[in-house]
Amino acid sequence: MLSAVVLTPSAPVLVPELAGAAAAEVADFRDAALKAAAALPDLWVAIGVGAADQTIEADTRGTFAGYGVEVPVALSPDAAPAVRGLPLCALFTGWLRGQASPAARAQVRVYDADHDADRALEFGRLLRAEIDATDDPVGVLVVADGANTLTPPAPGGYDPAATAAQAALDDALASGDSAALAGLPGGIVGRVAYQVLAGLVGSGPQEATELVRGAPYGVGYFVGTWHAAEGRSAATRESA
Repeated sequence: MLSAVVLTPSAPVLVPELAGAAAAEVADFRDAALKAAAALPDLWVAIGVGAADQTIEADTRGTFAGYGVEVPVALSPDAAPAVRGLPLCALFTGWLRGQASPAARAQVRVYDADHDADRALEFGRLLRAEIDATDDPVGVLVVADGANTLTPPAPGGYDPAATAAQAALDDALASGDSAALAGLPGGIVGRVAYQVLAGLVGSGPQEATELVRGAPYGVGYFVGTWHAAEGRSAATRESA
C-alpha cells in the first residue's frame, strides 16, 4: 500500500562532497530532502527520468565518480559488491537512502524522458496498481528537477518563458494538482517523472506539503511531500 510520496531534486550539488563551497547555498534543500525521506517506510520505489526505461533493483551499488568525486552509494544495506553505472536519479536515491534511512531498500523506476504525457500517466497508474497489491507500506520518492533554463548561466541556457512554467510546476507540487502536472510543458527536465506521479495519485493526494522551493544555479528545485488517499488510486477504482 502507498504510504507517502517525497519530492526531491536530483541535483548532485545537494551531495556535500560534490558541492564544495556551494554546500551551504543548497543546505535548505538538502536538509528538507533528508528530513522528508527519513519519514518514509523501509520499502521505497523511486521515480526518475533517463535515456531509456529501466528498473534498477535494490541490490545495486553505484558511485558519483562520474561527477568528479568518488562517493559510493547503494540502494539497500545488503547491495551486491559490484558497482554499476547508474543514471543520476538512481545515484541520488542511493545517496539519500544512505543518509536518511540506511535500513531502507529502494527500487528505482527510470522512465525515458521522451515519453508523452499519456504514456507517463499510464505508467503511474500501473505502478499504483502494483503498490496497492502489496500489504507492506511503500514510500515513493520522486527524484526530478524543474526547468533548467531560468537564468542566463543556467545549464540549459536562458528561456524567459521558463519562469512562468517553473512557478506553475511549483504551485502544482505544493497544492497536489495532478491535473496540472499532466499538462506540463517539455521544458521541465523531470516532466515525465512528475506525470508518472500524476498517474500514480489519480485525482490528487489527500494532503500536499511544500518544504522548500527555489532555483539555485538557474534550475528549479522543489522539496515536499504528498500523502495519497488510502486504498486504490482514483484511476484504478474507475477502471475496476
